[in-house]
Amino acid sequence: MRTTTDRPIGSHTPTSGGLAKAALPYLDAAESEVAQVYVSNSRGWALPPGDPAQDTAFREGCEQRGVPVYIHASLLVNLGSPTAATVEKSAATLAHALRRGAAIGAAGVVFHAGSAVDAGYAETAMTQVREALLPLLDSAAASGGPKLLVEPTAGGGRSLASRVEHLGPYLDSVERHPWLGVCFDTCHAWAAGHDLARPNGMNETLDLLVETIGPDRLWLVHANDSRDACGSIRDRHETIGKGTIGEPAFAELMTHPATVGVPVVAETPTEGHVGHAHDIATLKRHRP
Repeated sequence: MRTTTDRPIGSHTPTSGGLAKAALPYLDAAESEVAQVYVSNSRGWALPPGDPAQDTAFREGCEQRGVPVYIHASLLVNLGSPTAATVEKSAATLAHALRRGAAIGAAGVVFHAGSAVDAGYAETAMTQVREALLPLLDSAAASGGPKLLVEPTAGGGRSLASRVEHLGPYLDSVERHPWLGVCFDTCHAWAAGHDLARPNGMNETLDLLVETIGPDRLWLVHANDSRDACGSIRDRHETIGKGTIGEPAFAELMTHPATVGVPVVAETPTEGHVGHAHDIATLKRHRP
C-alpha cells in the first residue's frame, strides 16, 4: 500500500456531475497527488452502479497523473450496530465500494470503525465485525482488489475504536488479516484525547500507533485540523493551522518515519478548491 512517492499529498475530491468530469479538473486545480472520493451517497444506503465511461476516464486520468485513488465508504457504515439491518446494509455498502474500487483502480476503501451503540454490546459488536469483515477481506485478497482501511472515530457512542490503542483488538478480531490496514485521522485522534498539539505529541501518538498495529499497517492519513478541544469527541474539521491542533503538529506528521510513503489526504470542507489547495500547500511545505 505504500507508494513510490514520499508522502504524496492530496484531497477528498468532489465527483458531482461525473467522476472524471468533476474530479480530474479539481485534482489539477488543487495540485493533488492523491484522490479520495465517494462512490455512493456519504449519508445514504443507495448503491449506484457508476458510469463505465466515467470510470475508465477517471482511472486513466489518475494513472496518467500518477495519482493513487482511495474510496471513502458511506458514513453510515457501522458493523458493530445492534440493529441487524444496519449491519447488513453496512456489509453491502463495503462490498459495493470494493467493486467500484476495482473498476476505478482504487488502492483501498476507508470505513469508520463503528460503535456498539448500547452499553454491554461491545463483545457482540466485535463478533459482528469479524463475521462481516472476514468474507470481504478474503474475497478482496483473492481477486487482488482494493484493500480495506479501518479509520478510528472521534469517540463517543460506544465507539469500537477511537484511540489508537483500540486498533489492536480491532485488528485481532480479524486475525490481523493482510488486507485490512489503518487510516489515521488527525482530527479524530485529537477528539479522542491524543494531545497532538503538545510538542512531540504527534510523534508520540504515531509511535504508539506503530507499536499497536505494526510497522507496515498504516496505509493512509487524513490530515485535518480541528475546531474543538482535545478530548471533545467532536469531529469538526478545520483548515490546517487555523484550528486547535495547529501547524507544528502537522510538521511532525510529515517527518515521522511511519508516514514515509503513506498518502496524506486533506478533507477540510471548502468552497471550491481553495481550502484544499491551501492545506495541500501547507503539508507540502513540511514534507522533507
